[in-house]
Amino acid sequence: MATISLNVSTVKPLGDRVFVKVSKSEDKTTGGILLPDTAKEKPQVGEIAAVGLGKLNDDGSRQAIEVKVGDKVLYSKYAGTDIKLGNEEYVLLSEKDILATLS
Repeated sequence: MATISLNVSTVKPLGDRVFVKVSKSEDKTTGGILLPDTAKEKPQVGEIAAVGLGKLNDDGSRQAIEVKVGDKVLYSKYAGTDIKLGNEEYVLLSEKDILATLS
């Protein structure tokens, strides 16, 4: 079986999906207590790495995606599909799962 080498530039989301690089989770609490991997919460903040062309409407036109590559976003906690490429973690999710952009 052939091995496929994936990187961010080879991933192109379809439709209204976006590919988000997940921000690192906190290693310790505000009080200074170190957290083990099992106690860390799944991050909900990331940076857009790639976007699809947009949702296809019934008349054949495309509805443009509101976010662009490089935007920092807040997304739903359990949304999307987790993907690991090398040492980096990504999530592939639908545009409707993005809650807000961060400035």
